Amino acid sequence: MKLSMRVLQISSAKTYGGGERHVIDLSRGLLERGHEVFAAVRPTCTWRKRLDFLPEGRVFEVSIRNSFGVLSAMRIAEFVRDNEIELIHAHVARDYVPASIACMAAKSSRYLVTRHVMFPLKPFNKFALRNCARFIGVSDAVGVELRKLFAKERVRVIPNGIDLGRYKAESGHEKRASFREFHSIPADAPLVGTLGELKEQKGQRDLILAAHEVLKEVPEAYFVIVGQDHSLDGRFRRELKRLASVMGMEERFLWLDWLEDTSEFFAAIDLFVSPSHSESFGLAILEAMAFGVTVVATETEGAKELLGETEQLVPIRDPLKMSRAIVRYLTGDLERMEAAAAAKLRAEQKYSLDRMLDATEALYREILAEKA
Repeated sequence: MKLSMRVLQISSAKTYGGGERHVIDLSRGLLERGHEVFAAVRPTCTWRKRLDFLPEGRVFEVSIRNSFGVLSAMRIAEFVRDNEIELIHAHVARDYVPASIACMAAKSSRYLVTRHVMFPLKPFNKFALRNCARFIGVSDAVGVELRKLFAKERVRVIPNGIDLGRYKAESGHEKRASFREFHSIPADAPLVGTLGELKEQKGQRDLILAAHEVLKEVPEAYFVIVGQDHSLDGRFRRELKRLASVMGMEERFLWLDWLEDTSEFFAAIDLFVSPSHSESFGLAILEAMAFGVTVVATETEGAKELLGETEQLVPIRDPLKMSRAIVRYLTGDLERMEAAAAAKLRAEQKYSLDRMLDATEALYREILAEKA
C-alpha cells in the first residue's frame, strides 16, 4: 500500500475560527506524517499565514463565493490534475458543490467533506453531492443530522482533536500572574472567562446578565470576554459593552479582541463559561478541559458530548441558572478542582489530535482502496 497520500484541503472561510483551526491542525498533522498536503483558500482570507508551514506552491487561492461557483470548480480541477491530487477534502458548506464538480472534472481523485456545524444541509445536496465518498461529522450530533440526508454507510463521526502536548502545567503560575498583572486584575480575585466570536449565537449577552447575579454573591469576581466581532460595524460588541456598563459592571469586565496564544488566558481564569445557543463541538471548551480549567456550559450538543453527564451543564438562554452554576464552582474550591481534573482526564482519553489524525488517515485509505 502506498504510504504517502496527496490531499487537497479546501476552505473558503474568510475569518479564523474553530473550523479553520481544524483545517490547520489536520494539514500540519498530515504533513508531519509524511503526506503531501495542499490547501485551497480564498484570496481575502485573514488566516492565510497560518498555512506557511506548507511547502512553497502548495497553497492555491481561489474565490468561491457560493455553492454554484462553476468557474472556481474548474480552476480547482485544473490544480488537482496538475498536482496529481488523490483526495479533495472540503470543509465549508459553500465549498461542497464546487469541490464535487472539481472532482468530477478532474476525473482522477476522490472527494469527501467535513461538516463542522449543526445546521442541516439543504435537500438538494443529496443529489448535488452524490459523488461524495464520505461525510464526516465532528460530533455525534452532527453525524445524526448528516444521516438524515445521506446513507448511513457514507457518514462517519471523527471528533475534533487537539495537541495535548501544548497543555502542560509547567509555568502555569507564572502565566497566571503575568496575565493578571498586565490587565490589572487582583491576583486572588475569582476570574471567569469565555472565548469565541462575538455574535448572538455564542450567547455572550447571557453571560453578562448572569454576571450581574454572580456579583451579588461573589462581589470580588471579574470577567474576561475574548473574541472578535466580524460584523461590518462591530455593533454587537458595542451592545455587549453598553449592557455591562448600564448594569454597573464596566470595571469588572475585560474585553480582548484575540489571543494568538491562549495559554495565559486559561492559566489566569478560575472558570470557563460557554454560553452558546448552538455548538456542534466546542474547541474552546475542549481547550479549557485540557488546561485543567473547570467549565460551565449551556446544554448544546457539543458541550453535552464533550463534558458528558455533569452538573456543569445549564439550560440554554437561562442566565439565572448559569449564574447559580458559576457561583457554585467559584465558591466551592474542592468541587471546582475535582471537576477540572475529571474533565482534563476526559480530554486526554478521548480528544487527542493523534486520535483525530489516525481516524482521518484510516478513512482516507479506505476511500482510496475503494477507488483501486
